[in-house]
Amino acid sequence: MKSSRLVSILLLLQTRGRMTAAQLAEELEVSVRTVYRDVEALGAAGVPLYGDAGHAGGYRLLDGYRTRLTGLTAEEAEALFLAGVPGPAAELGLGSVLAAAQLKVRAALPAELRAHADRISGRFHLDAPGWYADAEETPYLPAVADAVWNGRVLDVLYRRWAEPTDVERRLEPYGLVLKAGRWYVVAAPGPRTFRVDQILRLAATDEEFTRPDDFDLAAYWTAYQRDFHDRLYRAEALVRLAPGVRLPRAVNERTDDEGWTLARVPVESVEHAHGEFLRLGADVEVLEPPQLRAHMARTVAELAGRYGDSAQTRGD
Repeated sequence: MKSSRLVSILLLLQTRGRMTAAQLAEELEVSVRTVYRDVEALGAAGVPLYGDAGHAGGYRLLDGYRTRLTGLTAEEAEALFLAGVPGPAAELGLGSVLAAAQLKVRAALPAELRAHADRISGRFHLDAPGWYADAEETPYLPAVADAVWNGRVLDVLYRRWAEPTDVERRLEPYGLVLKAGRWYVVAAPGPRTFRVDQILRLAATDEEFTRPDDFDLAAYWTAYQRDFHDRLYRAEALVRLAPGVRLPRAVNERTDDEGWTLARVPVESVEHAHGEFLRLGADVEVLEPPQLRAHMARTVAELAGRYGDSAQTRGD
């Protein structure tokens, strides 16, 4: 839609400064000819926009010119306030900053859009952590965030799973990620991923580092998660599932005459799968691998022995 595109051009120039017609066309996914027509339309509407020719040329707004946020649609205004995450912002020490920013944006919105934003704020609330997980203590999160903002090196004592568990690390923090209520810092060398709640000691330094221009935090995290899941589910179990029972990631092969489903399930390890399948009780039968089936059988035998006497007593 042309009106939306004109607002986008105006906001791009307002936030980025000088941009060429080719850059605007690439950003808006339109032709350069379309950008020329849109720029003419903005000029005709009284927007103080001018262009310079030459290698270092491009379009820019007159210095000091700012626009109010009247170009937002109702859906965009709603999404803007839906994106507000006061909990994580407060953990980063930015709770009051976020509140002030939302107040300013709200004041700049027209009355109709302000009503949309207020409706979203009153009807949606984000609470990221799961029900059965205690809140992680992350006392060093503000210091890590400060190092991320300012490009400063951190010296930390970090607790990991492998021996030796407590190790000293020099980190160049590229960015922070909040996943399921838990904070992670992505840092060089590597880069690698570290849990912020596992930092036992932290010393901020005055040493600066340069974050690579081509580093994309979102792309890194997507690749990291994909690799994590590939490494996590390296084994496979063949099971029978009672009628109506479903398992995530299971590939169902067939249903037998009794209504049970034969399925293949990716598993992390024999020990982990043993605990997960035990939760299903008599609604699952493990067929393969043999080590897992034997482990399940031993546990079931121990449970039968433990509860056998009390069952007989109740029967008498």
